[in-house]
Amino acid sequence: MWRNGYHIQWALAGEHLCIKAEWEGEHYILPPFGPENEGMNTALEQFMDYFAANGWPLVIRGAEQFMVAALDRLKPGQFQWVEDRDNFDYVYNTQDLIELSGRKYHSKKNHLNSFKRLYSQYEYVALTPELVPSCLDVARTWWRQHSDNDDINLGLEQQAIADVLQNMEYLGLCGGAISLDGQVIGFTFGERLNEDTVVVHVEKGNPEIRGVFTVINQEYLKNSWQHIPYVNREEDMGIPGLRKAKESYHPVKMIQKYVGRLLK
Repeated sequence: MWRNGYHIQWALAGEHLCIKAEWEGEHYILPPFGPENEGMNTALEQFMDYFAANGWPLVIRGAEQFMVAALDRLKPGQFQWVEDRDNFDYVYNTQDLIELSGRKYHSKKNHLNSFKRLYSQYEYVALTPELVPSCLDVARTWWRQHSDNDDINLGLEQQAIADVLQNMEYLGLCGGAISLDGQVIGFTFGERLNEDTVVVHVEKGNPEIRGVFTVINQEYLKNSWQHIPYVNREEDMGIPGLRKAKESYHPVKMIQKYVGRLLK
């Protein structure tokens, strides 16, 4: 979904998927995807040769702790690793976000109840191709309300949302929307990440309607994923307001990410 903004390229090296990206002039890779074996070592060495031939320092982003350990076993002492707090993933108990029980969710429950009182006629519907134009309208409305901070990521996100919505049936994603008087006012989409976790990629709503984000979050999980124990709502990108919002839902764990740089 981010392939255009981050100039993503991929290749197969044996049984390993290799992904290269670029952001603000920095070329980097993700850890090779596949089993920890000599093939992974070969894929990593191919990256090292490719980056050296282009005069780029080798940078690895998005490495979780187990990946860091694996790469250090393959190349001991060759990488310097630092935490990338802005890209930690927030993971929640699915039932917590559906039930919103207890004092820690008191304000969320108030938003939810207020929305349901004011807009009792709202409907939750599955996100189908027919709803894509209305969802794009919601995304553009949200963007216009937030585009005054010159954050290039917001513009790239608009492109990525349009790309995904127009190809959902091919990507195997699951989405939902909140409809009010026949008009979409919020939508979201995600997919199953593994046996016990679903990942939510995007959630957008009309910012002028109080409680819409709480409602779409709850309804989407209740209708599509309540049988999955955990929900990963991805990173906050270091944006203070987004970090505050994600922390307010009380994650049960954070998936730590690291950046590695090849030592000379």
